[in-house]
Order: sequence, then structure tokens, then C-alpha cells
Amino acid sequence: MANALQIVVCAGIVPDPLQTLEPVTNPTGPGIKNEMVLPAVLDPWAASALYEAANLATKNPGSKLWLVSLGPKAKLQQVMMTVAQKVAFELVPVDGPLGGFPDAHSTAAALASAIEAIPGIDKTKVLLFGGWESASRGAGVTLQLVGEKLGIVDQFQGVDQIDVRDDGSFEVLERVEGGRHQVSVCAGAPAVLGWATGSLAEPRNNPQIGMANMRTIMPALQKAKAVTLDANGLSYVSAKLPSQQRETRVVKDMTPDAIAAELVEWIVAE
Repeated sequence: MANALQIVVCAGIVPDPLQTLEPVTNPTGPGIKNEMVLPAVLDPWAASALYEAANLATKNPGSKLWLVSLGPKAKLQQVMMTVAQKVAFELVPVDGPLGGFPDAHSTAAALASAIEAIPGIDKTKVLLFGGWESASRGAGVTLQLVGEKLGIVDQFQGVDQIDVRDDGSFEVLERVEGGRHQVSVCAGAPAVLGWATGSLAEPRNNPQIGMANMRTIMPALQKAKAVTLDANGLSYVSAKLPSQQRETRVVKDMTPDAIAAELVEWIVAE
């Protein structure tokens, strides 16, 4: 089939944003207090990418969709119990540390290695999806680095829409300044697309899809390869919650320069 696609979605898991997150310093570096007992969810940015990928795969019969996720196996299993009911995919788990402190280069290397090991994958035909940003690994470069390590140079960030044409080429809408979109046309795969929010709502739970997914998810989790992410010289002096301070003043007729100077003075004092 001419438009049968190979779509790989990179999606991490993160603590539920409704929880209070408190940074702490562990023997291995900074982390989140009680991180392993906090309820986890699929990264919201990457979730949008997954739903768009599933919709695209449905529109192009014969397409294959993989979800590549790095995190502790126990947490991945917990999250997949919910995500598996949303859309059909094949899970490629990587057993590694949770949280947003690991080095982006090490994370990208582990993800790229997992993608290259997928049976039947053809890197020249891959559409690599992921979040434009992240609620965890928000370095803003991880997805780009994965693409580079896979040899994919056509990359689009802030994507809200993709339209695949009959000849295999596709049109992409990327967010730019001023609330506008940049329209680009790519000759075809391979390509990297970092998704913004897209246009699709979260799919409803479908127990039948969930049961079909779990038949492959559980064996995949049991065989998940464990990885250690090197720091690559990355270190943190400290990690702490932003201080809360409220000093309300009502001042009239201040110039923009005066306001900016006062803000800078306040920031420096912090």
C-alpha cells in the first residue's frame, strides 16, 4: 500500500500534575520526593502526538504504530492500563529512571537504540512523533536528538496538523509567532514531528482495544531492556520549589522602562 505508514511515538510518563511535586536531592542527584508512589500519567504533550498518530494510522490502512516509552517498568504498567484503552499501538518499553533531570542526550540515545531494535522497522519510512514540549523532560531538544541519531533531518516543531497526500508527501502546519501557522510541504518520510496540542480530543476508553493491547503490552514489559542514563557531565547545584511572595502595590504613571527595571531588580534580589 502506497500510504502505509510506520509511525513511532516517543512518550514519557510523568507524575500526575494535580499532585504536589517537591524536589529533593538523592544520592544520584536531584529528584522528586516520593516519586515512585505518586500516581503517573502519560506526558500530556506526547499524548496529543499519540492520538494524532493513531488517527493518521487509521486513515492509512496497513500502517503500523509503536509507542516507545522510557520509565520504570512498574510505572509503565500502571499508566498503560489506562492508555491502552484509548488507541491501538504496540508498546516498546525501556526500563529506566523517571523524572525530568536525566541528560537529554543520554535519554535520546536510549530511545533511538530502542527504535532501531524494533523488528521490521525501516528508518527511511519512519514518521517520528512526540511532544513539542514535555511535562518532564522539557529540555526542548530530546525529540530532535532522537531524530538526529536516527539520521532524520526533516524536522517540524509545534505541529498542529498533518495532511498526507496520495503520493506520500504531506503538508504540515507549524505554530509560529502571532497566533499563525507556517505551512510546509515535505516529500515524505522519514520526518520528525513535535506536536503541540493538535486538533483531536482525548479518545474515549474502549475496553476491547484495551484487551487487545494488553496481550502484547505485558510480554513487552517483561522483556523491557534496562538502561542507565549517563550524566555526561550534567550536574545540578540545587533544586527547589519557587519561592512564593506577594507584595501588591498600586502605582500610577510608571513608564515601561521603570517597570522593567524594577522587575529586573526584584529578580536579581531573588
